[in-house]
Amino acid sequence: MTTVFIDGSAGTTGLRIADRLATRNDLQLITLSEETRKDTAARKEAINSADIVFLCLPDPAAIEAVSLTDNPAVKIIDTSTAHRTHPEWTYGMPELCGQRERIAKSHRIANPGCHASGFVALVTPLIEQGLLKADTPLTCFSLTGYSGGGKKMIAEYESADRSPLLKAPRQYALSQQHKHLKEMIAVCGLETAPVFCPIVADFYSGMEVTVPLFKKDVIGTKEDIERLYASYYQSGLIHFDNATDPDGLLSAAAFADRDDLQVSVHGNEERILLTARFDNLGKGASGAAIQNMNILLGVDEATGLTV
Repeated sequence: MTTVFIDGSAGTTGLRIADRLATRNDLQLITLSEETRKDTAARKEAINSADIVFLCLPDPAAIEAVSLTDNPAVKIIDTSTAHRTHPEWTYGMPELCGQRERIAKSHRIANPGCHASGFVALVTPLIEQGLLKADTPLTCFSLTGYSGGGKKMIAEYESADRSPLLKAPRQYALSQQHKHLKEMIAVCGLETAPVFCPIVADFYSGMEVTVPLFKKDVIGTKEDIERLYASYYQSGLIHFDNATDPDGLLSAAAFADRDDLQVSVHGNEERILLTARFDNLGKGASGAAIQNMNILLGVDEATGLTV
């Protein structure tokens, strides 16, 4: 039986991974007590005793956890930002060309960031297939539920005496230095960073990432993009579907509590909207991590997930 350890199991992502693994009879979870879960010696023993380790930690702690690993057989899936552009780590989005095979052979997998997952899913196929040039100036805005901010933000939004400012969406990362930009540039093969506008709103989970394009910047048509997405995303947890919500709108909460991701194309022949909708805690975090684990195990990618 495969043994699994979650380092950082008390955090939002770690808790959600643990909930999903609890239903699996093919896995044995290594757990630490509340008193020892931050103890370095106990963590090191657990890490090196496991077949697969999930790191659900801040970047410095994730780097430390990797340094504690001396068992060469241990496979690590890191959900932090620390290793997403590291040359010795495999980027954990199997739907990208060739990545599924790389993940299956890897011992070090870096889980994509939530905002980055939507952007990469929308832009990478267009760059790869020549519908966009790598030097095209891009803009991206992304709506997310407040659970993406972790326990502190969740408590802030769910407090009885919270600020009235939390009733409306709030834009952040105003300095254009968001931590996901580095992987967005590297994975997509862009020459310049996009203008990135992340927005947190008063709903628990869900995400909607939009990349607007002018027709003059596209080497092809809106229909060419649709055909590319339909052919590119035929396996895995990403799928192309232009369906809107029943009211004809696109809600950022439509894929809450799910682990798949929808890409869609809207607009007209002059101005095009590329949109990805998913759960920031699902395909944007824990769902993607478990999908990568399933690939390592050689089982169906959707095992234990909601799609």
